[in-house]
Amino acid sequence: MEELNINKIAIIGLGYVGLPLAVEFGKSTFTIGYDINNQRIDELKSFEDKTLEVSKEELSLANRLEFTSDVNDLKDCNIFIITVPTPIDDVNRPDLNFIINASKTVAKVMSPGSIVIYESTVYPGCTEEICVPVLENISNLKFNKDFYCGYSPERINPGDKINTLTKITKITSGSTPEISQIVDDLYSEIIEAGTFKASSIKVAEAAKVIENTQRDLNIALINELSVIFQRIGIDTIDVLEAAGSKWNFLPFRPGLVGGHCIGVDPYYLTHKSEEVGYHPQVILAGRKINDSMASYVGHNFIRLMLRNDIEITKATIGIMGITFKENCPDIRNSKIIDLINELKSWNVNIVISDPWASKKEVHEKLGIELTTINQDNKVDSLIVAVGHKEYRSIKPSQLRKYCNNDKPILADVKALYDRQDLIDAGFTFFRL
Repeated sequence: MEELNINKIAIIGLGYVGLPLAVEFGKSTFTIGYDINNQRIDELKSFEDKTLEVSKEELSLANRLEFTSDVNDLKDCNIFIITVPTPIDDVNRPDLNFIINASKTVAKVMSPGSIVIYESTVYPGCTEEICVPVLENISNLKFNKDFYCGYSPERINPGDKINTLTKITKITSGSTPEISQIVDDLYSEIIEAGTFKASSIKVAEAAKVIENTQRDLNIALINELSVIFQRIGIDTIDVLEAAGSKWNFLPFRPGLVGGHCIGVDPYYLTHKSEEVGYHPQVILAGRKINDSMASYVGHNFIRLMLRNDIEITKATIGIMGITFKENCPDIRNSKIIDLINELKSWNVNIVISDPWASKKEVHEKLGIELTTINQDNKVDSLIVAVGHKEYRSIKPSQLRKYCNNDKPILADVKALYDRQDLIDAGFTFFRL
């Protein structure tokens, strides 16, 4: 293949991953941002991003970027970058419908010589085994002859304004050595931190999926230790701070592991593992622990309420935070939902607040009405579930004013507050 002349770049999917990518490319190269959601397109054309990943100012700087929901607008493109979600289904199997449908869309409009690059998290082999046949069948073009593929996994950390797209090393790969270099050169134009060229598409796919698997397992270990230490009667944070005095102790903290990456990606790896005849043990054990932690928090919270003679069925519990992580409006696969369901099984009344989540989205997707929790809207006990900056700035003495019970319980899920301050404020507290 001769040196590629880029006509236009098409970014398929304009969520947390696709939009920042489209904006960066759109500063220097003709780029089409495509999404099937017309509302999302209208929003972006008005320089508004509900994900809060890209500011108005950044959107305005991308003067070569256009947004569309019309697939016909993609016909002049010869680079297609697919950034759609890859969730799991109800039984934790990979749900590839989004990436397959995106591949179908691209296949209808791509021309000979095109390169299709996938950024969505998948298991090793998915691009070539699942996506390529879709591209071939619909386009009637031959892989590695008429068109080519690449894989460059997303590494965006939603809500992180320091480690942004351009400041994170980008893994790149291609279906031939020549295409691999072209893909690497393409991303090198926008990634300040540099690139890492993987030896194959499968290697790049595997590298991505183990990043979050490793983090998942590390958190699972700390979560399991938290359960043990609670039974022993010692504080997990105290233990971690003491152990952290050694230079090589890894600073992981216990917590609820949700979101569209850490709580999902390990299942992609275990799916492929079982497909090739190996039943993973450590990875699934970690997933089991992390998936159980919301129920564990809820159970311990109810136990403390009963111990403090709070009438469960007459009490109102306030939950502060519903997004899957702090300082981010994303509610996908939030483990707070598991916590809510655990508490509902005890027939308690629950009210929920969150300064970052969209009230409309929470209502439409979860059937939950967000409200306000403060000294004018009091509850009997509190769960501070997400580490939003707004919650970190509230002193325990102020939180106590949010409670009308004489012996309120506070679950400090993210260990935001000083233990003694909670005691001095009059809380019986629980934290992982």
